[in-house]
Amino acid sequence: MKYTFFLSLCCVLMLMGCTENSPEATSVFIGGQINNPETDYVIISKENETIDTLYLDEKNQFGKDFKNLEGGIYTFKHPPESQIMYMEPGDSIVIWLNTLSFDESLNFSGEGAQKSNFLLDMFLKNRSNNDLILTYYKIEPEEFARITDSIKNSRLKELEELKEKHEFSDEFLKVARSSIDYEYYDLRERYNFLIRKYYNDYAEKIPENFNDYRKEIDFNNEALQDYYVYTNLIDDYLRSKSIETCIEEHADHQKCFNINTYKNIERRILLIDSLSEIESLKNEFLDRLSAQAITMAEGESRLDSILGLLESINYSHINTAEELAEIQKNYFVGQSINDLTAQDTEGNIIKYGDVIDSPTITFAWSIYSPAHHRWQHSIIKELEEKYPELNFLGVNIDLGDREEWLRTLETFDYNKENEYQIVRRSTSKETYRKYLNKIFFVNSDGTIVKGDINLGGPDFESKLQEFINK
Repeated sequence: MKYTFFLSLCCVLMLMGCTENSPEATSVFIGGQINNPETDYVIISKENETIDTLYLDEKNQFGKDFKNLEGGIYTFKHPPESQIMYMEPGDSIVIWLNTLSFDESLNFSGEGAQKSNFLLDMFLKNRSNNDLILTYYKIEPEEFARITDSIKNSRLKELEELKEKHEFSDEFLKVARSSIDYEYYDLRERYNFLIRKYYNDYAEKIPENFNDYRKEIDFNNEALQDYYVYTNLIDDYLRSKSIETCIEEHADHQKCFNINTYKNIERRILLIDSLSEIESLKNEFLDRLSAQAITMAEGESRLDSILGLLESINYSHINTAEELAEIQKNYFVGQSINDLTAQDTEGNIIKYGDVIDSPTITFAWSIYSPAHHRWQHSIIKELEEKYPELNFLGVNIDLGDREEWLRTLETFDYNKENEYQIVRRSTSKETYRKYLNKIFFVNSDGTIVKGDINLGGPDFESKLQEFINK
């Protein structure tokens, strides 16, 4: 199927190649085929702005010639998954993927496709570093520095080899080299955090020049603002700097590593506000951090502090924050969730008070965050086996997407007896997405006793045991 599709587009690409590969070419062709599609469309966007929505035909194929697109990083989205691609005038990009293995099956071909394939390969290698860092943070700084230097040099060598085979523009080479730099920076930034938190003896051995890379971080790089490696680095940098400031100011260093405290979030909010002048990039972090602070708040005075902070920096999405704060008032410690409604898999409208009769853990999830909900449910499955005295309730927040929710439950074989979906809420879906990392410990009478920790955090299970033994 894949190769038949490529052959069917061959004529199109050849025809386009006659006109689009000239120096004066201003159009970009984007086409492709999706096996096992989740939806009947794909979205092309840049800097969080939708360029176009392309619908699949009866063969699950799509295609369009775009005029006057600027060169740079774009986002290709087939909900609920997405990936980045790099396009320049004159490119003819053909995309093939199978949703059963989105990133691993994704393939770009056609004129200019090597640029997108390079960034995709970087993504897959960067993702493997998530496992690598959990192994290598236990080694001494000098050895870790050697490993990260080796990774960076290997990436640069690969890029140089590709450059010899393909005619890359200076603009793309700048982005590609920056992607390698920021991956390198992020490895070191994450090591900084983990080593200081778990192996402080090693932290004392960190060389003075270990963090010199921080001088090279550009918080106003418009070309990279859609690039996950870049935004991941900024996120980890804000976390590290907040903790370092806390350690300088307070004697109890271990408490500084709780990233959900108001003071920690406040420091990160003020830091990104001072560092970046790109409104869309700054708001990406302010949106996330303000939502984290609000959903972790356990009293009205804390909400007032958060909203006051956001007003002081002229946060442009203050109305959304205020709406979220109103919702959070229903979830303070001591509040009852008995009268909140949901629907079960049979379509029955229930109140949580009808199904909570023992100590309960609730967790929110979305079908539009597939990697996240798979991770959540895998942890919950282990906890269910380990703590049979607890009840675990999954709460899907995709209001109105009943059929998609049920299909997801079937696809991933989630326990339907403990799965519910919210109903009869006036707030937007996007607002409820802020609760995707939220866990509630609820007594058998429906009263919230804890709501300020994250699922899977290092202290999660100890908090769970405290809850059981109360």
